[in-house]
Amino acid sequence: MQKIVDFSKYSSIKIGPKVRANIVNQICDIPKDWLIIGGCNNTLLPPNPPPIAMLGEEFSFIKKDGDFLHVGAATSGGRVLSFARKNNLKGFEILQKLPGLIGGIVKMNAGLKEWEIGKIVKKVRTKSGWIERDKIGFKYRDSGIDELIFEVVFEAKSGFDEELFKMFKNLRKNQPNEPSCGSCFKNPPNDFAGRLLEESGFRGKRIGNVAFSQKHANFLVNLGGGTYDEAVELIELAKDEVFKRFGVRLEEEILVVKKTMI
Repeated sequence: MQKIVDFSKYSSIKIGPKVRANIVNQICDIPKDWLIIGGCNNTLLPPNPPPIAMLGEEFSFIKKDGDFLHVGAATSGGRVLSFARKNNLKGFEILQKLPGLIGGIVKMNAGLKEWEIGKIVKKVRTKSGWIERDKIGFKYRDSGIDELIFEVVFEAKSGFDEELFKMFKNLRKNQPNEPSCGSCFKNPPNDFAGRLLEESGFRGKRIGNVAFSQKHANFLVNLGGGTYDEAVELIELAKDEVFKRFGVRLEEEILVVKKTMI
């Protein structure tokens, strides 16, 4: 099954082509040259991307089973947060204003500061089968999982923390309102990418209609009509300048998909 997806509307940064996407509704092998797209919240797509696959509605579900919560990888983080709050389940407060689908959120071990979604994961399901938490290599913004995630099982303990929920909401008030991929770069050890970018003069720095936000220097934003080439040029300029000034090689937190050869 296929459907047309206009990524200039679907992606969070509102940059990307209109292409046919392959919809996956069963656990199966995915060709290695296919690009797996979830909510497209941290992905920068070129005008000519590789073949794209997206999980279908069969993988959008939430099922509570005793002390565990089974969630399909195509389920939005916001939907899981609402379920957890309604059912008084702790550990899901981190999903407040965290965009994306659960598969991608877990795969990149998304979070804020020392809080990460991987801390409440029990196991994940891929084509190879179930992978228990102690076999998953969770670390900063990475799970070590190199396969497509179809389902995630979380711990489901009582005690949703309203104060923690409010704190995460307040911590994200400094995020820009313009279309964005979220944090552009990972924080280097013992430092912050935003600080390095700001001290390198990149707060508000723009090329064409893509810029680093005036509100937060580590957020790459689309000011309206921005392009892939403008975004890539600005990212590379920032990496070069930060390395020149501080000797730090910034690593992208977003996925910058390379152009395919025509």
